[in-house]
Amino acid sequence: MGDGKTIKILFFGDMVGKAGRFAVRDYLAENISRCDFVIANVENASHGFGLTEKNYNDISGYGVDCMTSGNHIWDKRDIFNYIDSAEKLLRPINYPKGSHGTGSRIFEKDGIKIGVISVLGRVFMNLVDSQWEIVKDEILKIKKETPIVVIDFHAEATAEKICFGRYCSELGASAFFGTHTHVQTADESIINNMGYITDAGFCGASEGVIGMDYQTSLNRFLTSIPERYDVADSNISQINAVEVEIETDTGYAVAIKRIFCSRNNKEEETSQ
Repeated sequence: MGDGKTIKILFFGDMVGKAGRFAVRDYLAENISRCDFVIANVENASHGFGLTEKNYNDISGYGVDCMTSGNHIWDKRDIFNYIDSAEKLLRPINYPKGSHGTGSRIFEKDGIKIGVISVLGRVFMNLVDSQWEIVKDEILKIKKETPIVVIDFHAEATAEKICFGRYCSELGASAFFGTHTHVQTADESIINNMGYITDAGFCGASEGVIGMDYQTSLNRFLTSIPERYDVADSNISQINAVEVEIETDTGYAVAIKRIFCSRNNKEEETSQ
């Protein structure tokens, strides 16, 4: 058993466009005192694809301590100009060696060290290096400095998420958040002392298709012809997040809670 001291980590699912950014901004303005460390997946934060340097700086200013990502991390050209110096931003750790940026980092907040790893799945996704041994080695490396290890697994297949999540729990991870599919799952649980959810969901426009414009999405399904996706324009935005409470001396998760809420957008805040 631990000494009773805990840290609350708040994780936001995929942030989509301006609606997602502003929803997170407003949520944190009201609730940031309730958590100790904030993580957000930001790979869709800039017009639905990638992350500009301006948006990186804006999101950092909202109070986000760490930003994870996924397969869209390279979609904005200026990513290559700033990712190597962006101290809060992680790209998936299993991109080939030599890729810009880093996939893992140890953060320190109020004297507590938190290790975070961003990982990309391989089933129905871009071909990247196998995550199994890479993440195993990284967890063991981080645990030499801190017992708290948090993982964002950006993946398509539910089975891959569940299997990889259990694998990480056996290696001593503290929290495991699935991302990418944008639909919050109702399976939050504690597995082998690790907080787990298959998908944290997304933050963005509610009246679309996983944050994107309905008509564009429909056209793609009806015609099978590629059409440029656009971010949904909606009067209502939603927040999908997960809060995990972790013992600071053991790294064990003792509580996990899903968060879902919505907000009305101001007129000037809709669009991308």
